Amino acid sequence: MTLHSTLRPENTSAEQARGGARDWFALALLMFPVLLVAVDNTALTFALPAIARSLDPSGVQLLWVVDAYALVLAGLLVAMGSLGDRIGRRRLLLVGISGFAVVSAASAFAPSAEWLIAGRAALGFFGAMLMPSTLSLIRNIFREPGRRRLAVAIWAAGFSGGAALGPIFGGWLVEHFWWGAVLLVAVPIMLPPLVLGRFLIPESKDPNPGRVDVASVVLSMLAMVPVVYGIKELATHGPGVTPFGVLAFGLAMGLLFVRRQHALASPLLDMSPLLDMSLFRNRVFSTAITANILALFSYNGFILFLAQHLQLLEGMSPSESGTAMLPALTATVVAGLLVVPLVRKVRPGFVVAAGLALSAAGYCIVAFGDHDAGPTALLVALLVLALGVGSAETISNDLILGAVPAEKSGAAAAISETGYEVGSLLGTALLGSILTASYQQHLALPETVAHAVPAESADQARETLAGAMELAGSLPAPLAEGLTAAARAAFDSGVHITAAIALVLMAGASVLAAVVLRRIPPAK
Repeated sequence: MTLHSTLRPENTSAEQARGGARDWFALALLMFPVLLVAVDNTALTFALPAIARSLDPSGVQLLWVVDAYALVLAGLLVAMGSLGDRIGRRRLLLVGISGFAVVSAASAFAPSAEWLIAGRAALGFFGAMLMPSTLSLIRNIFREPGRRRLAVAIWAAGFSGGAALGPIFGGWLVEHFWWGAVLLVAVPIMLPPLVLGRFLIPESKDPNPGRVDVASVVLSMLAMVPVVYGIKELATHGPGVTPFGVLAFGLAMGLLFVRRQHALASPLLDMSPLLDMSLFRNRVFSTAITANILALFSYNGFILFLAQHLQLLEGMSPSESGTAMLPALTATVVAGLLVVPLVRKVRPGFVVAAGLALSAAGYCIVAFGDHDAGPTALLVALLVLALGVGSAETISNDLILGAVPAEKSGAAAAISETGYEVGSLLGTALLGSILTASYQQHLALPETVAHAVPAESADQARETLAGAMELAGSLPAPLAEGLTAAARAAFDSGVHITAAIALVLMAGASVLAAVVLRRIPPAK
């Protein structure tokens, strides 16, 4: 497939006539699971303290309440995307919606931490059916590139908007009801697509899917789950034998998975690969996936240290910090919608490159800015970065879908969703690890504090900013002020270094997108 063919109009006048209002009603129904998954990803964080008080989990169990969902989801995205291509994307979506609603309702009344962890794992299983199905259905409902691009922008806006509303919505539910309300709300949200989806969402699938290779499904899980777990361990506990060993195992399984997919592509076999590796030979597809991963990398990495700065150094509550970030998160939605008409006049590759350049500009403000004047500069930097992420993410998703045949849209959507997960985790793990290491290296604990507190408390202050601020809260004013100033200086030095690294990375990604995608003509 050539670069120019990726944006070639695919519709006929008959298809256009058949579209219209029904297509947009179908999109409206698809937005319900998109919003729910996005809200669920961020809202549960605000329920964790209430869960801890209610179910009395151990620290490890509390981590698994969050991680069980992400690990199962990441491990099954590719398999579920391919399954949707085979059995029908609408069918898989409706199964996922039904299962997600039932398990959410049951998990809301979980009597123990073990039951809740099991429920979260089951939600990951059904959640893996939702996001690839919604994106691949959009690819098949909106065949004309202009309408598809707008539909993808709305899809991305729903995902970003849900992520922005999650902390506020989750905090409100926990405050006015109980922690289970965060999960129980899935039931009414899932009812409209469950009731009307069969009538308004058209079915689509690969006409020649081939038999499912179970070994490929197992290998995909053995690759993705350890990689995601290893990245999470790296972000939480820093470098060590466990995270690197788990990552190495996952990468080895990934290599076996790729080799098996190449072998199954032989026309002599009556079995098709779970993932068509030839998709990656398309430079548009591969570059758009890379842009997607790096956009989420920059976004989540930035949120990581901004949230710590607002809550630990500026004294904001979680809900206050979420509200402070809301304008920038809203800008992500607005930017995604505004670039749709823009690519009719400007080459899409340049729009993606400009979005990544804006992400670099956001990090530039942080790398060379003064953080002592308060959070304003950081919030402005987030606004600039959010505009870039919204722009790059929308167009890169459209390029991903447009670069593959319609019958392979489920697999393509699954790869895109996997990129979301990997990009988010890498941003947190890599930039978070760099920030933590820099903080530990630059913290000069005042001698008055070191002599006044137990060695264990001093070590906790040297480990993380949160440990230092917790210790400062228990000290007399003069000692607390000295420790706070030292911790702030060490954290800010780490932020400068981290931002400078991210700046170079995002600038390089912008150049890559401009060079590789430059031949794609403006949309029609």
